[in-house]
Amino acid sequence: MPAETQKTEQKQPQPGEKAVAAMFGRIVRWYDPLNRLLSLGLDQGWRAVLAQTALAGFENTADLRALDLAAGTLDVSLALHARRPDAHITAMDFCQPMLERGRAKLKTPALQAAISTATADARALPLPDASFHTVTMAFGIRNIAPRIKAMREMHRVLMPGGRACILEFGSGRQRIWKGVYNFYLDSILPLMGKFFSGDSAYAYLARTIREFPTADELADELLEAGFGSVYHLPLTSGIVRLHVAEKRAE
Repeated sequence: MPAETQKTEQKQPQPGEKAVAAMFGRIVRWYDPLNRLLSLGLDQGWRAVLAQTALAGFENTADLRALDLAAGTLDVSLALHARRPDAHITAMDFCQPMLERGRAKLKTPALQAAISTATADARALPLPDASFHTVTMAFGIRNIAPRIKAMREMHRVLMPGGRACILEFGSGRQRIWKGVYNFYLDSILPLMGKFFSGDSAYAYLARTIREFPTADELADELLEAGFGSVYHLPLTSGIVRLHVAEKRAE
């Protein structure tokens, strides 16, 4: 694991959830193309790994139910459906314009039947206990404060033996590729996002990555939320990490 940088930046205040939702609403038409551009096309592969891990072990499960939180424009929901067309997928996000953009991708009756959407706060899900086999979240946990509330909600809505999979950027407090990634994060990402979208959202993105906890620190938070087994996998040299947390079976 890369060594931690000797110096960490002082954290800036996190904007409120309404401000974050409004910010994502402003960049919704640029969101998918910029994801592809700024990740050099790697983001779809990361989501495929997330979907594969989330569904692993449920191959023979009938009436499989998956919850996709911070679902955005439904890329993860579509990746889950591609692997398990028979699964019932509920996609939730607190930014309604993102979900509306995603619903435009549900072009077939099969997709429309398999994937349902709803606007919701991950910290207070309008869902019953123990109602899903697996829960996913891609690049959303950074935008939630406090994170522990969303983690506890994931744990609550999972069935015993269920699995939560969180895909997130690695902490910007660690040097990756000898600092090349950190330079990209601090200097290139905000400029490219501003150039293409005309919005400061990607400066916010870079800041939240810099301030994000390390993988081990996030693992401790998941254990505190009640999960029994937690581990994480580095993707693309740790630029992205997949955090996997399993609920204890009864």
